[in-house]
Amino acid sequence: MERLFVTVLGNRNSGKSLTWNTLFGATVRTSKNTRTLPVSGGRCVEVFLISGSPEERQTYAGDILADQDCQVVLCSVQYAELGKDTYDYAFTNGFTVFSQWLNPGYHDEGENFDRHGIAPWLVARGATLSMRDATRPIKPRVEEIRQFIDGWALARGLALPCP
Repeated sequence: MERLFVTVLGNRNSGKSLTWNTLFGATVRTSKNTRTLPVSGGRCVEVFLISGSPEERQTYAGDILADQDCQVVLCSVQYAELGKDTYDYAFTNGFTVFSQWLNPGYHDEGENFDRHGIAPWLVARGATLSMRDATRPIKPRVEEIRQFIDGWALARGLALPCP
């Protein structure tokens, strides 16, 4: 079974949760259940969301996802060396990884040097990585995520008519 791991990577208070809230059009939090994400053309995709990053929660992503078999997982990832553990989980479990790095983040003083080497590390493992400025309007970067999910899910028969 093919699976997609979509992440928003950033420093604390960079706009990760705001990204998910904007994507869903409401305040969303991690739950034990999947949710329906409207994508485009009246289609929806079933997704599982980890809104607060596993690193900030001091929890391993694999523990959060242990009983979850949803094919599309959305996950906040803290920009920190420990963030690689979350990505390692995804790579080890055969996920396709798409990551949007908020650089600079909403509350950052400016663009951040990749001091942890996460960008080349992700790309070397086959991830698709985009870097977006979280101080600019949010809609274009949220739509980038929505379109990526829509295209990936549509190609695999996972984008179904919305209820």
